[in-house]
Amino acid sequence: MFSVITCIRDYHDWRLVLVAAAVCLIGAMAAMLPLSRAQGCDAGRRKLWIGAAAFAFGTGVWATHFIAMLAYDGGMPISYQLGLTALSFLLSVVGSWAAILVASQSRGRFSRIRGGILMALGIAAMHLTGMQAIQTQAVIVYDPYMTLSAVLAGALLSSAAFHAFFELKGPRRLLASSITFVLAICALHFISMASITLVPDPGKELPATVLDASLLAAIVVVAATTLILMALAVVYIESHVTDLRGLANASQEGLLILREGRIIDANERFQELSGWKLADLAGKAPSAVLGAVQGQNRLGETLLNTRNGKETAVEVNTSRIVYRGHNCDVLAVRDLSERRQAEEMIEHLAHHDVLTDLPNRSLFDTRIRQALQMAERKNGEVALLYIDLDRFKTVNDVFGHAEGDRILCKVASILRRVTDESDTIARLGGDEFAIIQPAGQQPAAAQKLAVAILDEFAVEMDTARDPTAVGVSLGIALYPADGSDADEICNNADIALYRVKHGGRGKACFFDAEMDEATRARRLIESELRHAITRHQIHVSYQPILDAHSGVISGYEALMRWNRPGHGICEPDVFIPIAEESGSIVQLGEWVLQQACTEAARWPHPLTIAVNVSPVQFMLPNLAERIETILEETRLAPDRLEIEITEAALFRDRDRVMTTLQRLRSLGVHIVMDDFGTGYSSLSNLRTFPFDKIKVDRSFTGMLEHDAAARSIVRAIIGLGHSLGMPVVTEGVETETQRRIVVEEGCAQVQGFLLGKPDIEPSIKFAARRSVLPPTADADALPVSWRRPTRLACE
Repeated sequence: MFSVITCIRDYHDWRLVLVAAAVCLIGAMAAMLPLSRAQGCDAGRRKLWIGAAAFAFGTGVWATHFIAMLAYDGGMPISYQLGLTALSFLLSVVGSWAAILVASQSRGRFSRIRGGILMALGIAAMHLTGMQAIQTQAVIVYDPYMTLSAVLAGALLSSAAFHAFFELKGPRRLLASSITFVLAICALHFISMASITLVPDPGKELPATVLDASLLAAIVVVAATTLILMALAVVYIESHVTDLRGLANASQEGLLILREGRIIDANERFQELSGWKLADLAGKAPSAVLGAVQGQNRLGETLLNTRNGKETAVEVNTSRIVYRGHNCDVLAVRDLSERRQAEEMIEHLAHHDVLTDLPNRSLFDTRIRQALQMAERKNGEVALLYIDLDRFKTVNDVFGHAEGDRILCKVASILRRVTDESDTIARLGGDEFAIIQPAGQQPAAAQKLAVAILDEFAVEMDTARDPTAVGVSLGIALYPADGSDADEICNNADIALYRVKHGGRGKACFFDAEMDEATRARRLIESELRHAITRHQIHVSYQPILDAHSGVISGYEALMRWNRPGHGICEPDVFIPIAEESGSIVQLGEWVLQQACTEAARWPHPLTIAVNVSPVQFMLPNLAERIETILEETRLAPDRLEIEITEAALFRDRDRVMTTLQRLRSLGVHIVMDDFGTGYSSLSNLRTFPFDKIKVDRSFTGMLEHDAAARSIVRAIIGLGHSLGMPVVTEGVETETQRRIVVEEGCAQVQGFLLGKPDIEPSIKFAARRSVLPPTADADALPVSWRRPTRLACE
């Protein structure tokens, strides 16, 4: 350590030593800048940056060595051999490149150590070669131990410098690694210098081609300074040019630079978009690849001619900039292909069904109007086929929506196979399809198509072997025979389909105005019923049920009434079956039940309220829960509610209905068998489920006075009720004779117009509830409780 200090102090000009250190620091920093940039580049560009760093570092090391040698005073004149001096420069650059390349490998700290060792070996090679270039009348003697120590010191410090560079970030990385490299270079150089001894040799001959020390000094300073400044300038300029070009290439728009109407540059996005390379474009007019472009600072759409011969829709925006010292035009080219595809996709989805890709109702409405307009101009005909799938709802419920979707796609495929290109197939929603047939002689063409559809379904959808197969029903209307506009044609096709569905299904039917008049009326009732509740057209009337012997009112039956606009009160026998077929009876029945329980809960006396429940309602799995909820909401005692059902409710799903009845019975609700005697298995039903009451159908009551057989049936039903311990109610009592007969037969309760017509409010005078039967048969002499009651609120 002391010998090194002594060497620097006694044999070196400290001013040149400081210059050498400064040059060394500049060279190290000039090397670290491109090396930093190399870390964020791709593999190809990284090699270029490493090469630039090695050149700057090698130049700095070489300049440091020879400046320090110029500061050395060995006591005799010194010159340098030109060839070895040049070789030392080459070794310095190559050694730096190898060391930086190895240290930059992502293999942890060992790669940095290997890089530090290579760096030390490269500097040592440069140093020893430079020492061999010294020409003086003396022999240089090396201390091998000091020389080895110099190499080790250089290796350790170089490894530390690489470690600092790769571990630190920002300015700390640049400063710490540069200073450490300066220490490594200076340590290796000055320790080596301290290890040598110059032994005078006056007889040694010097070559003629040598560099004088003063000349070498000038060359080293000028060359080193110039090379280092050039390295820094290259780093600065290239970084800015690269960043600007990278920014241009990162743009999603293709850029063309024009000077005097000719292409001089293009970014990577434009080359990728067009397929043309810059070499192909340079010097050409933009019209060679682009269609007509509008003026400056304007947007315009045109076509781009790609290298593969295709035309791509693009949007072009023009502007002017100063580029490479010249005023140039810039064309910003944006690809419209994806936007056009997205617009087309949105347009397609707006007019097509997502599942089957068939036209939806919106496009169907457009196509049917276009077809009718075309037929009107050409005096042609158009057939409209409405298609409905039979059993689809059952398949969808049993096998799930995924299977239902598969069936719908299969149906769409079948319809595509049997139709012509001129036909329009549409999915209107759910399992409803339609076909517009604008060509052909009608009705023969429509009949042929309908037969083809039915035959194809018979082959593809065999319901006997495939439980997921569905059938098909078709309704057909023709233009202009069956209507003058699209709405009328669609409505009549729907009516024809309705008639098929209610007349056997699995067939095709043409619209017939005379035959379909009843269907039209039925469809109108069905449509109006869906809105009857919200339009306040439905109300509940209450008909009293009296004890047959005492005449005391024991309860009421809630009866649904529909005040149909333009028709007055519509009879239940007319609209109830239609409501059951359409499914609206579920909503109507629940509403009636809610109103009846609410009304009964306000009565001052705990009379019963009887409500009819449709067989369709019993298909609901939560019927019992809904009735329980209504009882809780209205606070009506369950034993005051009587649910009247017909035997038809037991035909569809007997087990489910029985489970529901048991659930209601456990709540305390009474179950009444309505219209007894009209079913097919009455005795079996009474044996299976112990009803709380039996009601004799009004059809038997109306024949009591004239038909002995009817009287025998009533007597048998009443006797059956007595034997089973069930009270019997006779409904439809309209004459005193009928009342007397059923009382004599032992009927427990009676109900009918004679005793009280249905009214909106139960208005019985509860104070007169204990009236007794009149001794006379004269209806006008009946006590108040047996006549139609006057209105009296029951709050």
